[in-house]
This record gives sequence, C-alpha cells and structure tokens, in this order.
Amino acid sequence: MNLDTSPKLACPDLLRLGGEHPVLLGSRCTDCGEVYFPASEGCTRCCSTAMETFALGSFGTLWSWTIQGFQPKSPYNGGEAEADFQPYGVGYIEMPSGVKVESRLTLADPAQLKIGMPMVLVLLPYRQVPGEAPVYTYAFAPA
Repeated sequence: MNLDTSPKLACPDLLRLGGEHPVLLGSRCTDCGEVYFPASEGCTRCCSTAMETFALGSFGTLWSWTIQGFQPKSPYNGGEAEADFQPYGVGYIEMPSGVKVESRLTLADPAQLKIGMPMVLVLLPYRQVPGEAPVYTYAFAPA
C-alpha cells in the first residue's frame, strides 16, 4: 500500500501517514513531559491541561503478546462472519518514549513471536464492506 494516498482508517486521529511507515500519535504534557496513548486532554501526573500532539514513532519492541483465538464481542466490527474469523496476534509494543501500546500484530504464530523483538508499525486491512473501500487499522509487524 502506498502511504502517500489516503486509505480509509478506522482510527484516523491515531496516525500520521506519509513516508515509508505510518507514525503513531499520542499526546505529551508540556508542563511535565508525561506521554499518553491514545492522546489525552489532561495530564494525570501533574493535572495540567497543557497537552500537545506527540509522535510516538513507527518502531517499538514487543513487550508482551497473546493470540486472540475467538471473535471478539461487540463493539468489535471487523466485518467477517463468526465462521470466517481467523485468530490474530495481540501485543503490547513498548515505544521509545516508554509508553506501551496495545495493538494487533501481523503474526498469529506463537513460534514466531518473541518478547523483546523489534517491531514496526504498518497498516492492516480491518474491515471490508461490499461496495465500499476497505478500512485499515494500525498493527505491528516484525521489523
């Protein structure tokens, strides 16, 4: 996928597109430097409301993971029927700022997932409704 085009995103406020990889966006308190994902309107560390958009980056480290082996309950809306559901990896990715981000993974094979492995942010098809453009979400893949 060419990131210079504008794919339909399930979470457009969480990503900046353009360049080789998408960039995950959060927020940072301008008073104390605390970083948040998703973005927050106020700081729980110092109670400030002086927040700014903060680029978390495109790379991180796999901190923990599991395999989602059954179709999640509502409000999950991946679009597939329960009979068509395919298990997928879910993990926490530690970003360079120290924030841990929960994310889908591009792998669902336990033999290929190792805590501490480098990961890169990618876009992954999330939902396809007949007659409409596919909807993408962010995920992490081995770097």
